[in-house]
Amino acid sequence: MNTRGLIGQIARIRQRVNALIERELKSRGIKGVVPHHSPVLAFLLRQSEPVPIKALVEHVGRAKSSITGTLNTLERHGYIHRTPCETDKRITYVALTEKGKALEQPMQEISAILLDRFYGGISMGDRQQLVELLERIGKNLE
Repeated sequence: MNTRGLIGQIARIRQRVNALIERELKSRGIKGVVPHHSPVLAFLLRQSEPVPIKALVEHVGRAKSSITGTLNTLERHGYIHRTPCETDKRITYVALTEKGKALEQPMQEISAILLDRFYGGISMGDRQQLVELLERIGKNLE
């Protein structure tokens, strides 16, 4: 087994995952959403009230500039809205619109399809081991 090709294999898996998500979004007529937006939308779907953008950035673990770009796109397409804090103008809150909340069901469906295809016939034990190994690799790169 050639272990030197692992990084390339991970990159190819990521490309295939993104292509599957894009196809599923397109088949459902969802415009303006790309795979990169999924963590932001998933976090916001779990919130019952607007959250500070800072909390979103911390949870998603991406650079603020990346999150800002994602929020700009989602806002332009009507999925989210931002509201400045009344008492501290440095804080901006973000929340889903009704159109954004309507993404919950399609995102759950797409997630189920993705996980089914991703893991296929891989046993739960092997899945657990894979996740643990990938977490170790991630920590090695911090």
